[in-house]
Amino acid sequence: MPAEIGIPVSTLYGFLLVLARVAGAFSFVPIPGFRQTPGIARVVLAAGLTIALAPVWPRVEAGSATAGLLAAWMLAELAFGAAVGVAVAFLNEAFVLSSQIFGLQAGYGYASTIDPSTEADSSVLQIFTHLASGLLFFSFGMDRQIVRLAAESLETVPPGTFLLSLGAGEQILKLGATMFSTAVRLALPVVALLILVDISLALLGRINSHLQLLTLAFPAKMLVSLGMLAALTAVLPPLYRTAADSTMQALRAALLAGQ
Repeated sequence: MPAEIGIPVSTLYGFLLVLARVAGAFSFVPIPGFRQTPGIARVVLAAGLTIALAPVWPRVEAGSATAGLLAAWMLAELAFGAAVGVAVAFLNEAFVLSSQIFGLQAGYGYASTIDPSTEADSSVLQIFTHLASGLLFFSFGMDRQIVRLAAESLETVPPGTFLLSLGAGEQILKLGATMFSTAVRLALPVVALLILVDISLALLGRINSHLQLLTLAFPAKMLVSLGMLAALTAVLPPLYRTAADSTMQALRAALLAGQ
């Protein structure tokens, strides 16, 4: 007779809880092109990462976990994973938001293309910053840090014990506020320079009303913004690194608050 492989119910419960936590996180993590991948590939990725975390799976007694309790635990794990994914998404959205702030003033709002992640009509600068932040995401190993955080969380806050408390929610909200402040700090030098260009063109037009400066406004502002972005390129990696460290610290603080 062929041998039968038996999987204990407690192991199956542990797998489902860890899978809910991992799937909730990677549903919101801003990996470029991840949403356009086939659904089976995303399922295999979540299942593979869950199996890789097998040494730290929780042991759930089959007799103590009812169907309702297991469903409540899985919802809590999904909320935990979603909080991690949203926190990391705030990190990348800060750079995309900065391009949206000065993109229209620079004249790039009229040049649009298709966003590969959402298939929506977006500006060129927005797509550029989205791809650049995705490149920095992998360059600084944020994907590995998320997996490491998931492994640490299984030991610090085992599945079934995490509570989305007020303290944990406050840490995530702080990251949202940091996203806006970082975006404004990135966009402010470019916006200030574009205002100076507008003032200079207005003064030249005031001095000589026969000059047709309207046709020069868009090219001048686009060239100035490109030059300013090139100058800011050296600042982006350390700024992203600082924001990434702050994000990971806030997530670990949220873990402690959810115990």
